[in-house]
Amino acid sequence: METVSTTTPGDGVVRAVALLARVNRAIAVILGLALLVTAGLILLEIVLREATAGMLGGTDEISGYVMAGVASCGFAYALLERAHVRIDILQRRLPGLGRAALDLLSMASLAVVAGLVSVHGWSVLAKTIARSSRSNTALEVPLWIPQSIWLAGWVWFTLCALFMLVAAAILVARGRLAEAESAVGLLSEAEDVA
Repeated sequence: METVSTTTPGDGVVRAVALLARVNRAIAVILGLALLVTAGLILLEIVLREATAGMLGGTDEISGYVMAGVASCGFAYALLERAHVRIDILQRRLPGLGRAALDLLSMASLAVVAGLVSVHGWSVLAKTIARSSRSNTALEVPLWIPQSIWLAGWVWFTLCALFMLVAAAILVARGRLAEAESAVGLLSEAEDVA
């Protein structure tokens, strides 16, 4: 006896978006742990200063690098959680296809901006590597390390934005506007509270 599949081609897109969201949540957990370790390092520095036992040194520099890496890597997480700020004065008044068009435009805009930052970030990193640049502090950190982490976050954000743009475009093209909106659209007031 033959079984009839009830899945449609768009289901694969929805599953892929859900998988990407899970990957970004795992990355966010790692980033959160990095922030906790950094906070612990700063706390240790403060305790050592107060106890006049000396200081670790370089915690401000390290925390700056961690914050830059966490911020750039966190953009993709915010994208998949639909946490980026968007102006919705027109969006909420449009019918489904109009909202979908604005969602696609916003995703394309994010992809372009993130792509431009990535391209320019790569040129900065290439110069840093060519010059063997180091920080002008006591730690003398090779700057390619924090810059690579920062750039990786922007590249990942670019790839996620492009993926979401393509996924939403496929869903819109197949007439699955509600699923496209739930993937890349504005959060509803009910979702904001949840």
